[in-house]
Amino acid sequence: MPHIESICAQEPHDPRTTKPHVLPLYATSSFAFENIDEGIAIFSNQKEGHGYSRYGNPTVEAVAAKIAALEAAGTDLEAAGLLFSSGQAAVATMVMGLLKSGDKILTQGNLYGGTTELFVKIFQPLGIQTILTDLHDLDQVEDLVKNDPHIKLLYFETPANPTLACVDIEALASIAKRHGRLSAVDNTFATPYLQQPLRLGVDFIVHSTTKFLNGHGNSIAGALITTHTSQMRMGGSIWQAMKLAGTNCSPWEAWLVHNGLKTLAVRMDRHCDNALRIAGYLQDDKQVERVNYCGLPSHPDHAIAKRQMRAFGGMLSFELAGGLEAGIRFMNRIRFCTLAPTLGDVDTLILHPASMSHLNIPKETRLANGITDGLVRLSVGIEHVDDIIGDLAQAMGRG
Repeated sequence: MPHIESICAQEPHDPRTTKPHVLPLYATSSFAFENIDEGIAIFSNQKEGHGYSRYGNPTVEAVAAKIAALEAAGTDLEAAGLLFSSGQAAVATMVMGLLKSGDKILTQGNLYGGTTELFVKIFQPLGIQTILTDLHDLDQVEDLVKNDPHIKLLYFETPANPTLACVDIEALASIAKRHGRLSAVDNTFATPYLQQPLRLGVDFIVHSTTKFLNGHGNSIAGALITTHTSQMRMGGSIWQAMKLAGTNCSPWEAWLVHNGLKTLAVRMDRHCDNALRIAGYLQDDKQVERVNYCGLPSHPDHAIAKRQMRAFGGMLSFELAGGLEAGIRFMNRIRFCTLAPTLGDVDTLILHPASMSHLNIPKETRLANGITDGLVRLSVGIEHVDDIIGDLAQAMGRG
C-alpha cells in the first residue's frame, strides 16, 4: 500500500463502466502512457492518442468535430476542425499554417477591425501583405488573382462586421479554385445553422465561437473548419502552427462552447425573428438614415444573402442622423439593452463601432466602407421583441 502522501498526489482508479451522457471535461495538461512504446507511437503519429493537451485534448477535439459536422451537415463532404483560444487565434494560426513571407491576402475593407489590424500590424511586417478590394466586383477580383501569383488566400466575411454587407461565397470560392488559390470565410455572424460555406466551395471557415455558437457570453474561443483535413491532423501545417504557437483552446472553454451549441438552432430562430422585426421598426424611424440588415429587401445585398443563407441572422446596424454626437447620445440613453463590445449573446448588445471595435482603423478606410461616426451595431437577443424596441425608442427620445 502506498504512503498517504503518494495517495494524495496520484490519480484514483477510474471506476467508470458506462458511457457518460454529457461530454466529460478533460481538465488535464497531459496523459499517461501504458509504456514507452505507446508514448513513442503517439508522438510519432503511428497511433492515435493523446500526450499533452496543447497538442490535443479529448474534450476540445470532440467539440471541434461537432462544429465540423455542423458545417458539413447534409453534404458528403469530409470536414475537420480545430479549436483555438479565440477567433483571432484561429485566423492567425490559419495564416501561419498556410502562408509565408512574400504571399498576399486579398480581402475586403469592411472586415472586423481586429482582423484588419491583425493582417496589417502583425502579418504585414512579417512579409505577408494585405490587399483590400471591393469583393462585389468579381471581374476585378479575378483580374487581381490572375495577374498576381503572390495572392494565395481570399479572405472575407459575409455578412460583414458591422455593415452586414454580403458577398457571393460561391463565386469567390470558384475564382480561388480556378487559379489554384485558397479561400476562407468568417462565418461567425451566420453560423452553420444559417449558412454553410463548405457547400459553396470554400476551403476554410473561421468562427469566433465566443459569439453565437456559445451564445451565453461566458467563454472566448475560436474554430477553424476545412475539407483540407490533412492540414488539421497531427503533423499538418495548421496543427503544427497551433502546437508551436500555443494557440490551442482550453478544455474548459471548449466544454462551455459545447453547452451553448445544444441550443443553437432554437436561439438562432429567435434571433432572426427579433432582428427582422427590429430592422423594420428602425427603417420607419425618421431619426434613422439607413438600416443595414440583409433580410430587408432594401439592403443592397439582399439577393445574395437570400441565395446563400437560410435566414438573415441576429445582427444589424443602423445610421443615426446627427453623426457622432447622435450616436454617443443614443448609447448613453440605453437602459434595457447592454453596451458591450461583443455579440451573439442571448441578451441584446449594442456597440458603437467608430469608438469601439473600429477605433484603430484609419477613418478614411472606415468611411469608405460605410463604418461612419453615427453607425450603431445591434446584436439582437432573444428577449421579448417589444422590450428591445421600447428601449431603442426611448433612447431616441420617444418615451
